[in-house]
This record gives sequence, structure tokens and C-alpha cells, in this order.
Amino acid sequence: PSTTQPRATMRGAPAFRPSLFAIAAVLAAIVVERIPTADAAGKSYQKGHQVELWVSKVGPYANPQEAYEYYTLPYCAPDTEHHPETGSSGLFNTLKSTYLGESLGGHALRHTGHDLKFAPDTSDGAIVEECTTKPLSREQAAAFVKAAEDQWFYQMYLDDLPIWGMVGEVLPASAAAAMNKSGKKGESDFEKLEEEAAAHRAASGAGEEELKAYVYTERTLTIDYNKDRVIKVDLTSDPASLVEIKPGTPLKFRMFIKWQRTNAEFHSRFDRYLDHAFFKHQIHWFSIFNSFMMVMFLTGLVALILLRTLRKDYARYSMGHDLELAAGGGGEDDEEEYDDDGKPLIRDSHGPGGASEESGWKQVHGDVFRAPRLLPLFAALLGTGWQLVVLTLGVILYAVAGPLHGAVHEERGEVLHSMLWSYVFSSIVAGYTSGSYFKRYFATTNPRSKGGIGVSSGSAGATPMPAGTSVWQATMFLTVVLLPTVAASILSVLNFISLVYGTISYIPFMVILKVFLIYIFMSVPLTIFGTLLGRHAKLAAGGKGGKGGPVGEHFPCRVNAIPRPIPDEGVPWFGRPQNLVPFAGLLSFGSIFIELYYILTSLWNYKYYHVYGFLLGVYAILIVVVCMTTIIVVYFCLNAENYLWQWTAFASGASTAGYVFLYGVYYYIFKTGMHGFLQTSFYFGYMALIALNLGLLCGTIGHFAASKFVRAIFQNVKVD
Repeated sequence: PSTTQPRATMRGAPAFRPSLFAIAAVLAAIVVERIPTADAAGKSYQKGHQVELWVSKVGPYANPQEAYEYYTLPYCAPDTEHHPETGSSGLFNTLKSTYLGESLGGHALRHTGHDLKFAPDTSDGAIVEECTTKPLSREQAAAFVKAAEDQWFYQMYLDDLPIWGMVGEVLPASAAAAMNKSGKKGESDFEKLEEEAAAHRAASGAGEEELKAYVYTERTLTIDYNKDRVIKVDLTSDPASLVEIKPGTPLKFRMFIKWQRTNAEFHSRFDRYLDHAFFKHQIHWFSIFNSFMMVMFLTGLVALILLRTLRKDYARYSMGHDLELAAGGGGEDDEEEYDDDGKPLIRDSHGPGGASEESGWKQVHGDVFRAPRLLPLFAALLGTGWQLVVLTLGVILYAVAGPLHGAVHEERGEVLHSMLWSYVFSSIVAGYTSGSYFKRYFATTNPRSKGGIGVSSGSAGATPMPAGTSVWQATMFLTVVLLPTVAASILSVLNFISLVYGTISYIPFMVILKVFLIYIFMSVPLTIFGTLLGRHAKLAAGGKGGKGGPVGEHFPCRVNAIPRPIPDEGVPWFGRPQNLVPFAGLLSFGSIFIELYYILTSLWNYKYYHVYGFLLGVYAILIVVVCMTTIIVVYFCLNAENYLWQWTAFASGASTAGYVFLYGVYYYIFKTGMHGFLQTSFYFGYMALIALNLGLLCGTIGHFAASKFVRAIFQNVKVD
């Protein structure tokens, strides 16, 4: 069979300014990459026009990623004008051109060789296309036997409508005749696919009678049309056509093609593929309501605890500050003030001057805005996280707006396509946020420099410490390569495994080259440009009255030159980050795990996810829960006088990813029938990528909420 690969051609560059022209040509070639549209999903036909039937893949039903080209099985080419030996068109098994999203999704469509004309008169009987194989060799018979034993199915497309069919069955010899008689002639393979899968598993594990492999040799393709549009396509395999697979025996395959009119509308033709009973089940609605109520409860609890506790803290710290200022005045009024619970707002330390004994989060005001450890790495993580926040929101909103531009689930690879370009254009967000964060905290990393931390607001002539060029470059470099390197490493391993197994999930070199050029010529420059914008951005002042001096001008409090020791003894269990972080992730996971089940089911069980409004709501709920839980964790840590809150806040949000991955393990074991090294590698490779990206996203949201909280509480305390 012939194979046609799409090729990209570039015209020669003129003699002048060749480098700029080359860059412009690459960008132009990338930008004009075909983008799916609603019009592409379904064409208008005239009577007698050619309608192409494409085959996508064949493989085990239980292993979605173990997909092979259809004609790796020894099927014969239909005796039509597309036959590779006797036909004239040469279309048989040729590869259909695809856009980038399709290629990344592993969609490789090849021509079946069937010759279909639009809307012929089939009232007198179906059109029959047939072919007969040569006597099966042992290898060919073994291929069919393996397909029947592993319950292989194939997927075809007609006018961009998917069609599914079973290759064969494995049955006890005595049950074959019974199945032939009880075959559901009026039920398509699409409607009974799940039923056939369950029946296959039951038959494979029941009885002591020897099982034999059979292959379907006759199928009926029924096409419904309305005027000039194809509305519905069904494929039915006839149980009476099951033939036992034996070496040396030829197989005669026949397809009956029927055309029939319908009054159904074109715009609703994809609705039958959407499992509304599953995705819009009462449990799904209840889970959303339950998560919303948890958000309300958690938000109210956080507000009640923190507002009440912080009010007491402010009152205690303010009174202590006033008493210290008046310590030399004789202490004429020794009357104590009490809080709402009847406890004194301050405790007399009986020290010199009767100064109050401070404890809690105010004690770390001179260190709380110190730069986190590994500042370049942390800035890069936050930049990448914000990029993922914007990317996720953009893709979800694009999917929600499906009625305006065409539903994304109707077009192969459109979600991947939108994710790719959202990633590219959100690269500027990654650069800007990492650059501005690094600029804000870099000056607090070197306490010995002139104008460094510890300089009071009254120091004349102090200037902010210049950022080291090499450290800036390290931050920019990490922002550019951090996530792409990890993702490319995982995908390269999976791609190599796919290549070894010969599946269509293998991403061709030209597709990889396209993605690499997009990354080099679009994503990287946007990230660098965003980093430069962040580096030169004017940051907001820190607090009231310009507290903090030249270096601390972006923070409410001055950062001390010498770090304060963090107490280790006497700290309660709820003041230790390692005890709090897992609880924060558990609450966040609890708000999304029902929706996660639906997402994983759509990824691994051949269902079209289409309830993007649910997804948008769950995304908003996740953001709120992560913010609330992270604020609680950071407050408890600061109250234990642990000022290393940045990494703690990030870990609190990112810990959600750990529970997501563990749930993925549970889902693999108890909710799927996946098996084999190939499928297991793809499953856990993709789950690792999902968990990694979700961890970066939630960690960034958690740090953002904690940062706003920390700045807010330290802006309203009196600091000496």
C-alpha cells in the first residue's frame, strides 16, 4: 500500500537580509498552519459526489493508546476503483492530511478503499462491496486470533463522524451457533460496544470448554442524510457472519452500504455521541453542589477564625506597642484590657519598663519578606504556574464558547490545538511574572551590599542593589526550559515506546519539528520579552508611609540583615509545615475528585467530554479552596514564628497533585481493564504530566493567596 506524507515546502530567500527572511518565513509557515473550523466538520454534497470513508485505527478495546494502522491486520482491499492493483485512483490506504492538533493526538486517517457516492437509490437493496483474501498464512491467522482474543476494535470516519466496529469474538465452539442466531441485527456496533466488551470478558473467563477465535466477515454501513448533508452513520457487524480463523483458509469480507433519508437537523448530528445520561447524571450535579457548599463553609470558617484571631492579635500588638512607648511615663494607668473571651490582651513580662512579651506572627516582621531559598527556581516555578493558570482558563473558556465557533469535541485534536497555541501566547505571562517576582525579592538576598536589606528608610543616598546579570539569566533560562524540558522528556520516552511497538500514537519527526519551531520562534521570544517587561516593571509600594527603606520599598516591613532563628522546640503539631501541607492538598482534592473521575473516563474510556460549564465551575471552586487552605497553613506557620512561608504556601497548593496521581493509580486498578507495558507506560506518563501541571497551577494559586494575606496583615501592624 502506498503512503503519502504531508510535506512542508519553503521558497528560496532573497539575497538581502536572509536571516530576517528565514525567520519571517518560519513564522508565516507556523501561523498559517491549518486551524480546525466548524465548517470542516461536515461537508455539503451533491448527488453522486464522492464520500470518503477513512479508517483511523485498530487495537485492543481496553488499551486506548495501543492503536495500530487498520491494514496491519490482513484485511483485503475492496474490489473498487481504489484497489491498489486493479483500480485507477490509487487512494487505497493513502494518508489523509492532518493539522497539528490531530497529529499530536495520534490521529492518522487512511483511505479504506471503499467507493461511496452520495445518496444513491438503495430502496431495492444495499450496495455491496466485497473482497476475498488469499489463504491465510500462519502469521496472518495468528494476527486475527490475537485481535479476537484481545477484543480489538476499529474506528472509521465518514464525513468526520466516528464509526466503531468489532474485529471478532472469542467464543466456546458450542456457543458460536447460538450467538449467530441471537445476533442483534438492528443494533449498531457503536450502541453495543460496551455490552460486547462485558460479554467478551465474561466468555473469556467462564466455562471449561475450549475457546475459539472468530472474525466478522459481513457488516452493514447505514448512512442517513438530509438534503446535501450527512446526518448519521451506523456500522453493524452481522453475528451470523462469524467465521472461525484457520490458517490456509481464505476470508471473504462484504460491506453492505445503505443510504436513507432523515428529517434530523445537521447541527444536532453529534449529540448521539455525547453520553448525557453519564455526564449530566444527578451525581454530577450533586458533586458540584457539594463542592460549592464546601467552599462556602470553608470560606466562612477561614473568615471567622482569621478575622477574630487577627483582631485579637492586632489589639494585643497595638496595646503592647503603646505601652512600650509610654514605659518611661510612670505607668499611671495599670488597668488591663480584655478581649471578647475575657482574656487579657497583653501579658506583663515584668521586665525592664514593664514591656509586653511579644509572641506569634509579629515577631517575624523583619524576616517574613526575605527572599525564598533558590529564588531563580522559585520565580521560574511561579512564572510557569501563572502561565498554566491563564492557559487552563483560556482553553476552558474557548470550549465553553463552542456554540459560537463550533464545539471542540466535534473536531479531532481541536482541544490539543487550542492548548498548544494558548501555551505559546501565554508565555509572555510566564516571563513577566517570574521577572517581576525575581526583581522584588532579589535585593533581599545579599544583606551586606550598599543599599541592601537592613537600611532604614531614613538612610540618605541608599540605592537598590543591582541584580546580577548571571542570576537574571538563570531565572530567564529556567522559566523558558523548566516545564518544556520535563514534558519533552516524558513524551520522548513514550514516543520511543510507541515507535518500538509500531502504534499510530507515534508522533512523526516533522510534527516534532513543527512544535520545536513554534517553541523556538514564538514561545521563547515571548517568554524573554515578558521577563524583560517584569524586570523593568514599576512595582507597587509596600505599605503605609513607605516603610522598609529603599530595598524594602516593595514590602510593608523592613527586612533584617541577620535572619532570625526559627524555633524548633515547643512548636505544636499544627505549627509544622510537614503536618499541615498534606491536609491542605486533601481538601483541595476533595473539591475536584468527582469531576476528575469524569475527565479520566473521557480520556481513557472513549467518551466525549462536553460539559465545559461544569469544568469552569469546578476550576473556580478549586481556586477558592486552594486559596483558603493555603492561607490557613501560612497563618499557623507564621504564628509558630516560621517565616519561610513561600515554599510552604507553594507546597500546600501543589500537594493536590499528589492526591490526583494516587487517584489515578486507583482508577487504573479498579476502573479500567488496561494491561501491557505500552498502555501502562502511556497511562502513568500522562498522569504524571497531569499531576505535574496541576501541582504547578495550584501551587502558584496558593502562593498568590498567601502573598496577599501576608502583605495585608503586616501592613496593619505597628513596627518599631
